Amino acid sequence: MKTRITLPTVAPEAYQALMNLEKYISTTSLTPIHKELIKIRASQINGCAFCINMHTADARKHGISEQRIYLLSAWREADVYSEEEKAILALTEQVTLISNHVSDEVYQNAANLFDEKYLAEILLAIITINAWNRMAITTVMRAV
Repeated sequence: MKTRITLPTVAPEAYQALMNLEKYISTTSLTPIHKELIKIRASQINGCAFCINMHTADARKHGISEQRIYLLSAWREADVYSEEEKAILALTEQVTLISNHVSDEVYQNAANLFDEKYLAEILLAIITINAWNRMAITTVMRAV
């Protein structure tokens, strides 16, 4: 299947708005590891090969081990993630699969581990990668 519409060319202002949100995420207090775990896990759930490829490479640059990258899709059964990372991954899954809603338990667990600002930054990072995934999948962006 060939690439479809090229959004940055056809709708540059809208694309720039999404880029601005991404730039905001890069200035937050989220750790690079937390950002990449969010990006990879949401991209796995959404089946976005383009984003999985990009963010696993970025994760390696930030020092995330191959083992932690490989085990990410089965994080509940892996002992290589901290309590905070597991809370972030649970929230990432439920926000990404939003039609099932975000449970009070998952949300409260994250709220107990992070202050409101950090929690807001986590949510914005999850929302942003989901937007990128939807754009990449819909327009058939290919992993290189």
